[in-house]
Amino acid sequence: MINPDVTQVFNALAEHKAYLDKQKTDIRSLFRDAEDRFTDFSIQVPDLLLDYSKNLVSSETRGLLINLATASRVPEGIQAMFAGETINSSEQQAALHVALREQRPSHVREEVESCLSKMEQLVDAVHTGNWPGYSGKAISDVVNIGIGGSDLGPSMVVTALAQFSVNRVKLHFVSNGDPVHLEGTLRRLNPETTLFIISSKSFSTLETRLNASAAQAWIASKAQSNADVARHFVAVTGNLAAATDFGIDADRVFPLWDWVGGRFSLWSAIGLPIALSVGMESFRELLRGAHEMDQHFLNSELVQNLPVVMALLNVWHAGFCNASSHAVVPYSQELNRLPGFLQQLYMESLGKSVDTAGDLVTNSSAGVLWGSSGTDSQHSYFQYLHQGIDLIPVDFIAIANSSVGNSNEQHAHLLANCFSQSKALMEGKNRAQIEQELRSSGLDDDEIAALAPHKVTIGNKPSNTLLLRELNPSVLGKLIALYEHQVYVQSLLLNINAFDQWGVELGKSLSKEIFNNLATGKSGEALDASTSKLIDLSKEWQE
Repeated sequence: MINPDVTQVFNALAEHKAYLDKQKTDIRSLFRDAEDRFTDFSIQVPDLLLDYSKNLVSSETRGLLINLATASRVPEGIQAMFAGETINSSEQQAALHVALREQRPSHVREEVESCLSKMEQLVDAVHTGNWPGYSGKAISDVVNIGIGGSDLGPSMVVTALAQFSVNRVKLHFVSNGDPVHLEGTLRRLNPETTLFIISSKSFSTLETRLNASAAQAWIASKAQSNADVARHFVAVTGNLAAATDFGIDADRVFPLWDWVGGRFSLWSAIGLPIALSVGMESFRELLRGAHEMDQHFLNSELVQNLPVVMALLNVWHAGFCNASSHAVVPYSQELNRLPGFLQQLYMESLGKSVDTAGDLVTNSSAGVLWGSSGTDSQHSYFQYLHQGIDLIPVDFIAIANSSVGNSNEQHAHLLANCFSQSKALMEGKNRAQIEQELRSSGLDDDEIAALAPHKVTIGNKPSNTLLLRELNPSVLGKLIALYEHQVYVQSLLLNINAFDQWGVELGKSLSKEIFNNLATGKSGEALDASTSKLIDLSKEWQE
């Protein structure tokens, strides 16, 4: 059922947007009208600042958006999540990933702390050489086999925190069902010194099971016994029986609970690769940073609440400004895997067409999330951001202190590029400015008339800038938790379930039938003509 209070606020926001358009209000004019706009439209917590002043949002806009959060019962939704209530309604589960950080509820405290202790024991054993492979040699390489949330989060964090690696083992990630991914990884490794982490909540995910079986066969081809093979495998799963049936010792299986969704799971034993890379103390710092953001999210007023404000801006852009996508551009090579991680977090959570009651969603408050690291992105798709006709809001992420030191001139250029891009998106350059520049360069009137239209950029393109003091485990934890909570707030505003992903299942089930056709030689006559002919041609070319 549609909440009439929410409908009323949506209507008020639509009227307000029409008024801004009629008045030809743009972001530049908002800055001209308020000298302290940056102060009024930014939020700072320790080591992290959100500047959202470069959005087409006035004080009145913000007030209406806060009204929307109140009408959508966002404060109540926040309290419900932290209390461990059943907010994943279609699966009748809590979504209590925040309990993996600190201040754990009593009913999960013991098992979470036991898991952390077990992780610490494994990390210590591997780092000290007390977890040898079948030949007695110490483990030198760890391969995480997983997909989706069992891969994207850990691989992103390991890459982001490479400067904090303790350099005891090398980490590798295999996710793709294409056998080339695993084969290309194993080609560089020694089975005597390789440990595999099989990460799968169900332990039935096809890609993970196939890669795990191939890895097991690789070890078995060299080891002397099943016990020798087992030394090279641990698992993170909610299905202990399946893991032990696979051949992994029960005491080497780490839990993954029903109340932890895959895309919210890097804080659990899914984060084992992170702990093996940076050490357990840095992993705990990651948790502490996320916990600090949790407390900010739980206790801050809506208007000063970072996840709430970012979610409201996304709703404003998608629901009222016709933005169908959103770009995330970290100006950091260390964060180059962040957009891919956020893509799953955002689109698997918000890609729903019905609300929590099963009714069709009527308000568009989400879209495609995409992006890549700057400055590479400037030389690929920024042309589209600046002069394309689509409105694409951007989250810029910048780091004030480089991990390689600030005396390096390159870091100053990096920050200059980031800040100039948001400024250019906002300001643009009009026809009069272009013509003056061309005239000053010596072009005549005909040349100016021909060239000027191609150089105009209209500006008034919105962006946020997230400025981090530095990139360390604590700050990264805050950043990830910020986006997690933003996604949850957007789901509350849209009245959808952020914690299920039923749409993922259809393609999986259909692949089984098609696999049978490919593997057994059966005719694909029961399939549609396109799929059937693709199967037939694949078989023909394989022969």
